[in-house]
Amino acid sequence: MPPPKGTMTETSPAERALARLIWPLRLTRAGMIAERATRAFWPVWSLIFVTVAAFAFGIPAQVPPVALWAGLGLVAVLLVWTIARGVLRFRMPTRDEALDRLDRTMPGRPISALLDHPAIGAADPATQSVWAAHLQRMEARAATARAPEPDLRLSRQDPFALRYVAATAFAMALLFGTLGRVAEVGDVVTLGAGPAGASGPSWEGWVEPPLYTGLPSLYLNEITAEGFETPEGSRITFRSYGEPGTISITTDVGPMPAENADAFAQSVTVEQSGSFTVNGPMGRSWDISVRADDAPAVALDGEVEGQPPGQMQFAFTATDDYGVTSGTAHIRLDPDRADRRYGLAVDPEPREALVLDLPMPFRGSRSEFTEVLLEDLSEHPFANLPVSMVLTVTDEAGQIGTVSYDIPRLPGRRFFDPMANALIEMRRDILWSRENATRTARILRAITWSPEDDLDEGVYLQIRSAIRRLESGVDSISTETRDQVAEILWNAAMELEVGDLDDALERLRRAQERLSEAMQQGASDEEIAQLMQELREAMDDYMRQLAENAQPGEDRPDDGGERMEMSMSDLEEMMRRIEELMQEGRMAEAQEMLDALQQMLENMEMTQGGEGGDGPQTPGEQAMEGLQDTLRDQQDLSDDAFRELQDRLNPNRPQQGQQQGEQGQQGQQGQQGQQGQQGQQGQQPGEQQGQGQQGQQQPGGGGQDGAPEGQAQGGENGEGMTLSQRQEALRRLLEQQQSRLPGTGTEAGDEAQRQLDRAGRAMEQAEGLLEEGDIAGALDAQSEALEALREGMTELGRALAQEQTGEEPGQGQAEGNMAPDRPLQDPLGRQAGNSGSFGSDEAMGDVEDSSRRARELLDELRQRSAEQDRPEVELDYLRRLLDQF
Repeated sequence: MPPPKGTMTETSPAERALARLIWPLRLTRAGMIAERATRAFWPVWSLIFVTVAAFAFGIPAQVPPVALWAGLGLVAVLLVWTIARGVLRFRMPTRDEALDRLDRTMPGRPISALLDHPAIGAADPATQSVWAAHLQRMEARAATARAPEPDLRLSRQDPFALRYVAATAFAMALLFGTLGRVAEVGDVVTLGAGPAGASGPSWEGWVEPPLYTGLPSLYLNEITAEGFETPEGSRITFRSYGEPGTISITTDVGPMPAENADAFAQSVTVEQSGSFTVNGPMGRSWDISVRADDAPAVALDGEVEGQPPGQMQFAFTATDDYGVTSGTAHIRLDPDRADRRYGLAVDPEPREALVLDLPMPFRGSRSEFTEVLLEDLSEHPFANLPVSMVLTVTDEAGQIGTVSYDIPRLPGRRFFDPMANALIEMRRDILWSRENATRTARILRAITWSPEDDLDEGVYLQIRSAIRRLESGVDSISTETRDQVAEILWNAAMELEVGDLDDALERLRRAQERLSEAMQQGASDEEIAQLMQELREAMDDYMRQLAENAQPGEDRPDDGGERMEMSMSDLEEMMRRIEELMQEGRMAEAQEMLDALQQMLENMEMTQGGEGGDGPQTPGEQAMEGLQDTLRDQQDLSDDAFRELQDRLNPNRPQQGQQQGEQGQQGQQGQQGQQGQQGQQGQQPGEQQGQGQQGQQQPGGGGQDGAPEGQAQGGENGEGMTLSQRQEALRRLLEQQQSRLPGTGTEAGDEAQRQLDRAGRAMEQAEGLLEEGDIAGALDAQSEALEALREGMTELGRALAQEQTGEEPGQGQAEGNMAPDRPLQDPLGRQAGNSGSFGSDEAMGDVEDSSRRARELLDELRQRSAEQDRPEVELDYLRRLLDQF
């Protein structure tokens, strides 16, 4: 029965708090026991760990009995001493110590406060009330007590961390040792003769195949058969226990070990088949058969091909019983099977073999695999020549397998442009032997003596640079020069083959010529397919250009649009038909269709060229065209001056008169063309005569009354005039153009006049320097004149736009300022904007093309300036040119 009300005994706050702290107090006391036991007995378990590790690794069996007894005695003494030391230092913690530890972990030490009592005022009701409230707060705080974590750090007791060394040794014994040997301690102590002391002598052995075979090891004690097979190079390890000399081995599978026959551990490498015998108690004998490690093998799968065109590609298969580790392909020139004619008639210079690494699989087994080697060897001297190729593979054992093949032609890039093909043949000849340097220079001179109309000036200059290097040596050229010439000829051939063509029509023509040449030379299906794709892409670009040029609102004949539409439709149909004929192998019919396609494109070009308007030009248009002609004439004069400077420094160059005569003929041929085509074709350097004659036929070459007198005079008397006289004629022509220049009175017009005045002063300075024979200084002045002319044309275009609109020209406002059949171009061939700002109205592709050509010219200047064998005058001029850029 519950006690009656008023008779229940009330517990104090301290008793209630201590009742709740039973488990925290117990855990705190257990942690203190762990701390004191660890500090007192850590040497005991450290010593035990080291001893167990020593027995697990078999150390007692490897030491003499006396040393073993001494070691065990020392271990026993140390163990007793550490235990005694630990017992003396260990002290069991009391309840009060645990309570004090727990109390210190809480703020305000609430447990001590609950066990305390007030020193004064115990009879005072107010004091008792305050004390009771204090006890309630301490009781609540004591209820949150948690056992503190034990501090098991031993850095002060073990400053050298010996306990970690012992723990690491014990862990290694668990992972790699044999704990069963610990049970043999009694036998070791009793007999002192190792683990076999109780049962007599014993032995054990292992057969370990080479790691690369991936085969498991064999334990000799478990082999019950009389013989077994193992790979060559396996290692037999034998270990005996007991009295020395009781057990021994004899074998003829390999050389006996160099160690003493009475040694406990011996090893033999298996090199041949034979027997292995264990002599003594529990003796055994086995017949060992050696499994030979076969050499690897490699073979080609198919033929060496040029797929993609220009690249060498072949598949090979390699095999080995355990796996191939590496492989190489050695390619050597085979001159006996080459067509020893022309440049190949001389003996080739010795060259080291070309070594290529064969690709290996990243995953899977390498015992048998097939891989493909793909390399671009188009620029290598062996390209397109007969070679011998040796494939070599190696396995892990160092064994080598080889196979040799004769390759009729090492795949390389083929060139279908006749000029590019000739340059590549010359490159092949000098790489074959440097004795061909003189012959190659003569052929290159013949090629550039009368260059074709479509030969780019950059290519021409590259070929001439190659000729200078070939003729620089007295008897023969150096290896470095040969390599430089080979690189120059390769770049020139690549530019001719894939080219830097200015518009879609030229790209289309070049693609047609290359395709026609490829069909005549019997190119492979892959090469023809690639050229057909290039032709299709060029055709698409050309059609797109025609669509963009067909602007709405132009005055054309009524049947012009229909004729254009029919032409484009016919082109598409003919392209499809040509592709079908080539796929069917009907090359002759495909060639006929290709010729018809080319004829249709020429007719379409004539139609497009005649669609421009022939209406009267405004004075601004006439002035702009006249300045453009003057700019071109000044550029041609600068080119001629530079050639004369080169002729002085290099007497072996073709004479300028011959070049001008040939180019003058080209100018006369251009006179017979249509006026619109003359504006688009541009002029080659040195076409001074042709320009003058063309200028007479054009309306308004520089003034309102037709071609000015000065311009006609310059054209008629260009042949036979000196450079200074030509410069004087250009200066007078510029003065006449300035007198009739429109836009005077506007800011842009006045600026145009100032720039043209600067150009006239520069021309006058160049004229005087040319009379004195200082061509290098004259070239600098002519460069300044060209720059001033361009800036003057830009300002003139702005002035004309202001006259028409009364404001600064915006994009598209000056479309009518220029003649539609005569687009302005700067000396780099870039089309000028209608406002006179070069490059502003070009398509982005043309801007990038012109920028690339400018970079090429700058690279050529830098290359020439780096050739220290050039005369100092030329080097000084080249440096001044580079300073301007």
